[in-house]
Amino acid sequence: MIKKTITYTDFNDKERTEDFYFNLSRAEAMEMEMTTTGGLTDKINKIIAAQDTPSIVKIFKEIILKAYGEKSDDGRRFIKSEELSEAFSQTNAYSELFIELSTDAGAAAAFVNGIIPKA
Repeated sequence: MIKKTITYTDFNDKERTEDFYFNLSRAEAMEMEMTTTGGLTDKINKIIAAQDTPSIVKIFKEIILKAYGEKSDDGRRFIKSEELSEAFSQTNAYSELFIELSTDAGAAAAFVNGIIPKA
């Protein structure tokens, strides 16, 4: 799990700094790997090698929104839903994160390595 502190301007033109959490459980990572023909890792490597920008953008969006969630107060659960992901995608915080990951290979690698479960 990683926590990203993101500063962004909301739609009331107010600057905000908030913490957002991202994580893939072992089951989620395995599901993403096994439901992608040839495996997700292989697919990502081929897309990067081909410099297929539209596909890279699509996969980054999928990974960000799949990993987004909110920790329960007691820390026992990491709550995810389509509604939470959609709500996050509608914020400028999402936009800031997406641009950072799309333009900074180091940040993108750190993000992906941070959300992948430890063995």
